[in-house]
Amino acid sequence: MKELQGKVAIVTGGATLIGAAVVQVLRSYQVKVALFDIDAAGGNRVAAGDPDGIGFWHVDITDDQQLERGVPDVAARFGRVDFLVNVAATYLDDGVQSGREDWLKALDVNVVSAVMAARAVRPHLVAAGGGAIVNFTSISSKVAQTGRWLYPVSKAALVQVTRNMAMDFAADGIRVNAVSPGWTWSRVMDELTHGDRAKTDRVAADYHLLRRVGDPREVADVVAFLLSGHAALARRVAPVRTPRPPVRCSD
Repeated sequence: MKELQGKVAIVTGGATLIGAAVVQVLRSYQVKVALFDIDAAGGNRVAAGDPDGIGFWHVDITDDQQLERGVPDVAARFGRVDFLVNVAATYLDDGVQSGREDWLKALDVNVVSAVMAARAVRPHLVAAGGGAIVNFTSISSKVAQTGRWLYPVSKAALVQVTRNMAMDFAADGIRVNAVSPGWTWSRVMDELTHGDRAKTDRVAADYHLLRRVGDPREVADVVAFLLSGHAALARRVAPVRTPRPPVRCSD
């Protein structure tokens, strides 16, 4: 995917395990990457190994002014903006017990802020001759999960937003897609298991044919493909999940 060389991408949530994998895969294709995150320590750590190709911006995506300052700063530093990857998300979710404040926060971070980021980059993508946006949804958007309401609902909403965004941005030469990962090794899994990935794989084994969770780089590879010209006809949502065993029903 040589056509990615010299392009510039903004990755929100780039300090997360999955976001950092996206950053590193894009750098392997010589894409310059601007990392937006509220985790200053994590963001600086990701950027430190490649200061010429990766820049960290302390941006809270729920703050429109920070987005409006950050995106032009990226264009000024790297000369252009071609891609946006919306990884940033909150997993805040107490199911039916979640109050209004938590609902509004989840929708703000997981849906509204992805839209605001897309609005902020749109004129820069147009100026660059078009571009691509990839939104991170989730397999959770398609299934019911006990005790989880906010995250699945917000990700389902982002699926629909991606469809609308793809239609309305097409005239600008901007492609919009979403990846919808299944169980993937993430910061949440890392924290819950104290870094025991083997334990996570054992839990996942009965639910996935590969008998393990996905690796962040495997998802990041799909993102790179969707940003590239190889995905020129792709629009809207691309499921990215480890295969599940067939369900057998007895009479």
